Amino acid sequence: MIIAIDAGNTRIKWGVFDGEKWISLGVLSTSNALQLTDVSVAWPERAPVVACNVAGPSVETAIDASLSPRAPILWLRSSTEACGVWNSYESPLTLGSDRWAALIGARKLTRGPCLVVCAGTATTIDWLDASGVFRGGLILPGLELMYASLANNTVQLPLVSERHPCREPRNTQDAIVNGCLQAQIGAIEKMFARMHSNPAAICLMTGGAAKFLAPHLEIPSRVEENMILDGLVHYNATVFQQALSA
Repeated sequence: MIIAIDAGNTRIKWGVFDGEKWISLGVLSTSNALQLTDVSVAWPERAPVVACNVAGPSVETAIDASLSPRAPILWLRSSTEACGVWNSYESPLTLGSDRWAALIGARKLTRGPCLVVCAGTATTIDWLDASGVFRGGLILPGLELMYASLANNTVQLPLVSERHPCREPRNTQDAIVNGCLQAQIGAIEKMFARMHSNPAAICLMTGGAAKFLAPHLEIPSRVEENMILDGLVHYNATVFQQALSA
């Protein structure tokens, strides 16, 4: 058994993995990180914990405090290499640890080239080639941030409530929904075009907006809901094996 925790800007997602499958999954607001104390009561007592965090030091401190009776948490930090993935970021340590976990998870899922999309508070679009090299990526506001930005920074544009895409937007709400959607889809498909010559290339998507975006893509794609958690579990197993071999 192992516990994986992904602390994002809006949500903390956690899962209990039994070695073959996820037997329990849950989500809570990042602002309520200390509630992990209550949540963890149902977790296996001796299960190790592996985590990543992009929500800042105070959230990491809260998670550490909530789970302090357990063994120390193994925190995934971005590095130059891990689990067969090489990080070509100009400053590798500055890559978001959630993106790094997603890349590790994607490499476990496929050995071909892939685009790794995390559609959360922000949308990240990362290029992983067939040799396992992270070639670079994009960061743009997620869908909810796009909607909120228009509502908060204009006089006449509302915060949309009904978010159903249509082919021919002829009212303000539809224009906003479709405009934000097309911005996301366009960025993903343009990035994917760089690997179009490889028939094995695929776009792997995760995050709260992944299921909304995926049906509108005109490229090979699939949603992997637990890709970041999968990456964390794979990282933990690799660290454990390295410790045994040392």
